[in-house]
Amino acid sequence: MHSQFQSGVGAVVARLRRPLLLPLLAIALLFAVMPDALAHGVPEGDKGFIQESTGVLLLPFIYMGAKHMITGYDHLLFLFGVIFFLYRMKDVGLYVTLFAVGHSVTLLFGVLSNISISAYIIDAIIGFSVVYKSLDNLGAFQRWFGYQPDTRAATLIFGLLHGFGLATKIQEFEISPDGLIANLIAFNVGVEIGQLLALGTILILMGYWRRTASFWRHAYTANVAMMSAGFLLMGYQFTGLIVSQ
Repeated sequence: MHSQFQSGVGAVVARLRRPLLLPLLAIALLFAVMPDALAHGVPEGDKGFIQESTGVLLLPFIYMGAKHMITGYDHLLFLFGVIFFLYRMKDVGLYVTLFAVGHSVTLLFGVLSNISISAYIIDAIIGFSVVYKSLDNLGAFQRWFGYQPDTRAATLIFGLLHGFGLATKIQEFEISPDGLIANLIAFNVGVEIGQLLALGTILILMGYWRRTASFWRHAYTANVAMMSAGFLLMGYQFTGLIVSQ
């Protein structure tokens, strides 16, 4: 798979040397108008429900988990980067499973163990995961260091960090201990359902795109634009951290 990845990256770099101003401006505008609730923030209606609910409420928490993943653009950007050069469903399944396992472990462990991490810092790290995966897709580590990091280990590690992102937000609310474990598991099931729905959509669109002549012409631009989005996420979170002091 690495040889296929390397040849693909080489074709991208060789075939595309074009200005990136337009896509970068589009991404900057996109993130400028996006509400904070679309990242790891929890919408006001859901906040009230989380704080007031008691007992086991499986379906509502499954719904909120799926909603979080589908609207979580940082998660989706990372997943988009992970599957960008994966063509076999076996490979897609492996990498998505690694991400899901990491996400699930730290979501549950973080809340139940009451591990507190600054939301700004963890979300900045999640933005960095998007930057890292974009650089990996562009073959930057091989060119800079002559070494290809283990992509499977990186996906698992960043999955763990993405899970801490939501766990940190959930801890901001006073959740009733009555039914807590069952509700958290239901929420996580919803997250995975949302991930599968989003991933299915991405794979369908990628399948059509890959069959067109424009894929290799624009793959480099897409990854640079994705990397720029990751930097914007990092900058947004670091700015919030400084302002909140």
